[in-house]
Amino acid sequence: MAEIWIPPKLQQLTGGNQQVQVEGTTVRRLINHLEAQFPGIKEYLIDEVEDDLIPGIAVIIDGEVSQLGMLEKVSENAEVHFLPAIGGGCLGQL
Repeated sequence: MAEIWIPPKLQQLTGGNQQVQVEGTTVRRLINHLEAQFPGIKEYLIDEVEDDLIPGIAVIIDGEVSQLGMLEKVSENAEVHFLPAIGGGCLGQL
């Protein structure tokens, strides 16, 4: 399972956990499994209307910034971070 690092502002949804283990072969599947385990977390990561990551959210997989967003493949033992993009957008969100 992939290891997901939870931003501090979302840790209230994971019972205070900074890291959680989640199954998924793509970022989309990871987020869907995160939502199943921790209801409400998806709304902080996904724009439902656009069916994509919220603008200003970056996905970092094994130290590399994803260019494919929700479609990015994730290996079984990947380390995944959801972070505010450095260029701005939603620094207050996460």
